[in-house]
Amino acid sequence: MERTQSSLLQIQPPTYGNLVTILSIDGGGIRGIIPATILENKYRWSCNCNAKCSERPLFAAKDIKPFYLEHCPNIFPQNKHLGSIGKLFRSLAGPKYDGKYLHDVVREKLGDIPVHHTLTNIVIPTFDIKTMQPTIFSSYKIKKNPCMDSRL
Repeated sequence: MERTQSSLLQIQPPTYGNLVTILSIDGGGIRGIIPATILENKYRWSCNCNAKCSERPLFAAKDIKPFYLEHCPNIFPQNKHLGSIGKLFRSLAGPKYDGKYLHDVVREKLGDIPVHHTLTNIVIPTFDIKTMQPTIFSSYKIKKNPCMDSRL
């Protein structure tokens, strides 16, 4: 079942008085395994549910750790041929990892699913390297600005 614009307007933010509930996870590369393991254990004990979007299963907390373990050598390749001086110049030249492999794997898994197809309200903070500015994608912003309804 596809969501319509009117069904999107019915989603209310999770507020409790003056408080807003936010789950923020920042593992910093391969350290993302740590919060992924915590989430997996939390949801293992809190519910027994499965989620699907059309015919394609979406990521669940239990999927993150195996994903990292399988793909981390290609997402975060280690160049063992550089010495200390080489590593210094590389760090000044730009990002340590180009992100191409991660982008390709995520695109393969998620396809063309847009933000408005998520089953819950989401906020995805990103950084636009062309404008050197942060960009925030959220299920709330697409109500006012439909061009923010990008692919996940």
